[in-house]
Amino acid sequence: MSARNFTLFWVAALAILPSGPVRGANFETRFDDLVSKATPAQLYALLYDMPKGGDLHNHAGGANRAEWVYAVCTDPARNGGETFYTRARFGVQADAVDPTAYYRTIRRKSYEMLPEKVRAEYVPLAALTADERAQWLASLRLDGTGDGRLEFFSHIWPRFGQVEHCLPVITELLVETMKAYGAEHLAYLETQFLVEGMVDNDGNTIPDDRAVAFVRERLSRPDVAATGVTVRFQRTILRFTPDAERQLEKGYAFVDANRDLWVGLNMAGIEENGYGYPSRFLDTFRKLRARYPTLALSIHAGEMDGPDSHIRDTLLLGASRIGHGVNLIKDPDTLLLLQQTRRVLVEVNLISNRLLGYTPDLSRHPFPEYLRTGVPVCLNTDDRGMWDSNMTDEYFTAVTLFHLSWSEILELGRNSLSHSFVQPAEKDRLLADFDRRVADFESAYGAGTTADALARLAAVRPVTYTYAKRTWGLEFR
Repeated sequence: MSARNFTLFWVAALAILPSGPVRGANFETRFDDLVSKATPAQLYALLYDMPKGGDLHNHAGGANRAEWVYAVCTDPARNGGETFYTRARFGVQADAVDPTAYYRTIRRKSYEMLPEKVRAEYVPLAALTADERAQWLASLRLDGTGDGRLEFFSHIWPRFGQVEHCLPVITELLVETMKAYGAEHLAYLETQFLVEGMVDNDGNTIPDDRAVAFVRERLSRPDVAATGVTVRFQRTILRFTPDAERQLEKGYAFVDANRDLWVGLNMAGIEENGYGYPSRFLDTFRKLRARYPTLALSIHAGEMDGPDSHIRDTLLLGASRIGHGVNLIKDPDTLLLLQQTRRVLVEVNLISNRLLGYTPDLSRHPFPEYLRTGVPVCLNTDDRGMWDSNMTDEYFTAVTLFHLSWSEILELGRNSLSHSFVQPAEKDRLLADFDRRVADFESAYGAGTTADALARLAAVRPVTYTYAKRTWGLEFR
C-alpha cells in the first residue's frame, strides 16, 4: 500500500469511528441546536437538569410554598408539638373584614387567650375542609386575578401570622427549600433568614443563642447534607420602620457574632414607602463600620417604576450587591459606573418584577442590557413560594425571551457563586464543583447527535409548580 493510500485508509477509518462528546466552546453550537429543536417541555427539562450556581436574592419566608407550610404546621413531629389555628369563618360581612384577617394563622397559646366568640371564627389547620384548605393555600400565593403589590406587600405577609416565629417550623421549611433546590441542581443558597424573636409554645421568647444552636443542629443532619446545597444567611432589616436604625445596629451585632452562618446584611421593604430611603442610614452604617470588621452588604434598591437615586445612594452605604436594580437603566451615570468597574452585582428577579408590576412585559426588562454591557448579574427567585415557582422558571424565562447563549448561562452561574458572601475557601470549592458539574453536563448532552441528546431528556423528572402551568402550560407529573 502506498503512503498516500495508507493515509486515505486511516482518514476513512477515523471518519466512521464514534466521535467524543461536544465539550467546552463547541457546546455553544450544541446548546443552540438543542434550544431551537426542543419542545417547550424538553427545553424545561434540559434547564431543570442543568447545573446552577446560587440563589443570592431569596427571602426565606417568601420561599416557602403554601403546601410545605401546611404540611409542617399540621405535623407535630416537625413543628415542635405546636397546634396552629387560622381564621376561616367570620361573624361579620366579608366586605367589612380586613383582607389580612382572612386565613391569618396563630398558635395555640394565642388561640386560647381569645374571647370565646372570636375563637369560634378560628379552625385548627388540620381541621380545615377541603375548600377551606384550598383557600388557605391560595391566600399565601400571588396567583389570583388582580393580585399585585398591595396583595403581596400588605396582605400575604401578615397572613403568615405567628408561623414565622415558630423556630421548628421555619427551620423545617428551610430544609424543604434546600431539598427542592438540590433536586434542580442548585449548589448554593444565600437566604434572608431571621431567628431573632422566636417564641416557644408557651409564649416565651427564645434567646438568640439557643435559636442559633437549634438551627445549627438541624443543619447538621444527614438529610440536609444529602441535598448537596450549601446554605448561608443574611440578616434583614425592614427599612421603613421608625426604629430601623436601632434594628440595623442589632442586626450588625448579630451577624458579627455568627459569621460562620450569617455572612451578610440586607435592607428590604417596599421602596415606595418614603421612610426607607438609603441615605437615611448612611451615618448609622459609618458608625458601625468604625466598630466592626468588614461586613458584606446586599441591599434592595431600584425596585421602582420611575427614576431615583436609590442605587447610587445604596452604593454609598457600602453595598457590593444590589437587589433588583430595575430602574438602574434610568440612571445613566450609575449604570456607566457599574459597567466600567464590574465590581457590583445586580441580583435580577424576573418573575418577581413581572408579578409585582415593575416590569409587566418581561421582554422590556433591562436584564439583557445589563448582562451584555458588562454589569455583573445573576438570576434569583426572590419569593419563589409566593410565586409558586422555582429557579428553572427564571432560566426558562431568560432563555426563551432573551436567547441566552451557553456562555451567558455559565456566566450567570459563576457570577452567583463568585459574588456570594460565602467564606473564601468554600467559594473556591463551589466554583470548582460548578465547573466539574458543567463538564459532566456537557459530556452528557454533547454526546451523539442533537436528537440523541433530546431523547435523553425523557429520563429527566422536572418538578413544576403552578407558575409554570399557568404561564407556559407546563406541568410534569
